[in-house]
Amino acid sequence: MLIKRPADIPSSQITPPAIYRRRREIIKAAAAGAGLMMGGGSLLMRSAKAASETAGGERIPNPRPSPLSTDEKPTSLDDVTHYNNFYEFGTEKTDPAANAGTLETRPWTLVVDGACESPGEIGIEDLLSGFTQEERVYRLRCVEAWAMVVPWVGFPLGDLLKRFRPTSKARYVAFETLLDPDQMPGQRRSVLEWPYREGLRMDEAMHPLTILATGLYGELLPNQNGAPLRLVVPWKYGFKSIKSIVRIRFTERQPPATWNRMQPDEYGFYANVNPAVDHPRWSQKRHRVIGEGLFARKHETLPFNGYGEQVASLYSGMDLRRYF
Repeated sequence: MLIKRPADIPSSQITPPAIYRRRREIIKAAAAGAGLMMGGGSLLMRSAKAASETAGGERIPNPRPSPLSTDEKPTSLDDVTHYNNFYEFGTEKTDPAANAGTLETRPWTLVVDGACESPGEIGIEDLLSGFTQEERVYRLRCVEAWAMVVPWVGFPLGDLLKRFRPTSKARYVAFETLLDPDQMPGQRRSVLEWPYREGLRMDEAMHPLTILATGLYGELLPNQNGAPLRLVVPWKYGFKSIKSIVRIRFTERQPPATWNRMQPDEYGFYANVNPAVDHPRWSQKRHRVIGEGLFARKHETLPFNGYGEQVASLYSGMDLRRYF
């Protein structure tokens, strides 16, 4: 879905990450001391300690550019890390950055099972070290509640899935987010059915544009962006790109997906960006780009978010108005 953002910062005003973080820490520390709060009870001003815990911070060694990257200008770090959808930490766009400091991302274990010959689990440190030499910077167009260009650091999901040797029965790949209301306070409310779940068809999961992101802007993922491991599927709407993944399962049948189960008339299982299929409550033919300002011109929405040349063949012969 594409919705408006109330206030944007021009992408041209991109501050280097180190300067940006220091500036925000000073401002937030001062605001916390003054006890400032804004907007519907959401705490927007946090201590410097909490802010630094939420940010990724740790550099990823020697990430290399991916040949799949766009040459478009990236969205500012400020927008990428402080305007998020992550209901586990609140439903407002500013809530994840404010509240995600409670998430502990070490230790972290990913379980992979289902229709495969070598089910098992892998710790995040082993996963990161195993793919260090293969990690790439993927500058990808993404559409969530907005459009942006994010310099993700990660590796193809398919490279990981092959290690577990999926069988011929593996037609889909199911994903599951951590369930822990103590760490994820948004899970204490029944706004969604927890834990968050998503799924892809096997050929979608194995496509080289489908990545597991471990970082952005050359650093480990901030909590609010789905640390320590999240899916990125750039030709689909953002709710498909599940965050803070703890389980991947190979399945024979189409797995449940959270938003598709909640509101199937609005959120299809495939969720491909398709300007020809309107959301029941708004048109998807045009969209805004975060950072360009509320009154900037809207952009034409491209099929598959502009990645049609790479992925349209996956859906050959399918009625994309029915399988939206």
